Amino acid sequence: MALTNTIYNSTVFQQACKQFDIAADILGMDPGLRERTKRPRRCVIVSMPVRMDNGQIEIFEGYRVQHNLSTGPAKGGIRFHQDVTLGEVAALAMWMSWKCSLVGLPYGGAKGGVVVDPRGLSKGELERLSRRYMQEILPFIGPNVDIPAPDVGTNEQIMAWMMDTYSNHQGHYDPGVITGKPIALGGSLGRKEATGEGVAWFVKSYLQDMGIPPEKTSVVIQGFGNVGSEAALALYNWGAEIIGISDYTGGVYNPKGIDLKAAMAHVEAHKNLQGFTGGEAITNEQLLELECTVLIPAALERVITEKNAGKLKCRMIAEGANGPTTNAADKIIEERGDIELIPDVLCNSGGVIVSYFEWLQNLQNYYWTKGEVFDKLYRMLAKAKASVDETKKKYNCSRRTAALVLGISRVAEAKAKRGLFP
Repeated sequence: MALTNTIYNSTVFQQACKQFDIAADILGMDPGLRERTKRPRRCVIVSMPVRMDNGQIEIFEGYRVQHNLSTGPAKGGIRFHQDVTLGEVAALAMWMSWKCSLVGLPYGGAKGGVVVDPRGLSKGELERLSRRYMQEILPFIGPNVDIPAPDVGTNEQIMAWMMDTYSNHQGHYDPGVITGKPIALGGSLGRKEATGEGVAWFVKSYLQDMGIPPEKTSVVIQGFGNVGSEAALALYNWGAEIIGISDYTGGVYNPKGIDLKAAMAHVEAHKNLQGFTGGEAITNEQLLELECTVLIPAALERVITEKNAGKLKCRMIAEGANGPTTNAADKIIEERGDIELIPDVLCNSGGVIVSYFEWLQNLQNYYWTKGEVFDKLYRMLAKAKASVDETKKKYNCSRRTAALVLGISRVAEAKAKRGLFP
């Protein structure tokens, strides 16, 4: 049964449900278990009055969706973006369930979102909004209930404010409630780089499988934020050429290679790529169709569609973002057969893995070196990659479907074993 007439209904939620259905069909899942596994478990919608700098009160809307609570506390980021919808948050929570399960973490999936353009707020307004959001969702989170993290439009400072708000209500310092925090407040070394580092690890590993050396690798990255810039840096240090980057203001193309340090310094100074002179200015749409070895969509959902999937000129797509490829585009790419696709639930899992490490360190009050963090990360990524490729071969399916089959089957098994509470 399709989840069409629900509060979550949206294009991106239907995309996530369609992906689920393809995997569930392969597994031959029992109808009752199928619906229990697919449907989000809980959703919170909050209204947040915030006093702005001009003295006026503005009301913001926020969400938290907990998709699965059968395999451990829920885990997932908080997104601040003007286009956030409940359906988008539900889809992201669903993907988090499969991602955590796929890489073997004792978590269920969750996601949060606030409808706001954070670039339009002062630091004081941003702090008041962040604290108010945490205040409103307090009854539904905790180190053993639901553990948020940063996502699009949020960062370690926002996580620090949220952790402080929760700790004040608890009456004691409780860093395990949230991950992606500053190091001074119990954050983990390597967490900031983790998602992009993981994307780069998968790119390097699959390129080696394909026999493509670093010096013959050109990379295009759509979305030069935290994930995109860290992936770019890791691949550049490996020896690859970064020829295209972009953000919401547009893109830059330089076939001879972009000076990454200059680009990152520009973004640090101006908060975006606008005005960066390290190459030819192009649109995000043009950037996606550049000829390259690796294309990394690292921004928002649904940027590779049926309109541009046939025009892509890359050898590999590494999904740094969640849900960047539509169902129709997936079909076109599969039929083309000339592009290796590393799906989001596998490719960008480095972030949640190191979030898990941060949570463990908080609970134990014992902290690891960056070397220990990355050593453990790479071993978990290698195990997940091997499992996915083995499943792909077993079912003769796409890598995305293989990853989903693994993640979904483990969640479904946990639900089945636990049974139904009367």
